[in-house]
Amino acid sequence: MRFPTVDRGETLRARLKFWFMGVITRSRAPDVIRTMEHRPKLLGKPFQAALQVSLRGPSVWSVGHRELMAAYTSKQNRCPF
Repeated sequence: MRFPTVDRGETLRARLKFWFMGVITRSRAPDVIRTMEHRPKLLGKPFQAALQVSLRGPSVWSVGHRELMAAYTSKQNRCPF
């Protein structure tokens, strides 16, 4: 179960973002984006910052290797992202 505001967007900005993404991609905005927009100060911004550091920050692995590892992990977890 999830809050209806996660699906439709709690703010006008989020609703417009979801609508625009739907127009461009011709599909529903991904759940991960909807979840991050639900409470951006609580989850969205901190999660995005951690993700940015882990995928783009300094590392002995290239960005491509890190993206490939993330894609493989998502596939193993049957996650569409």
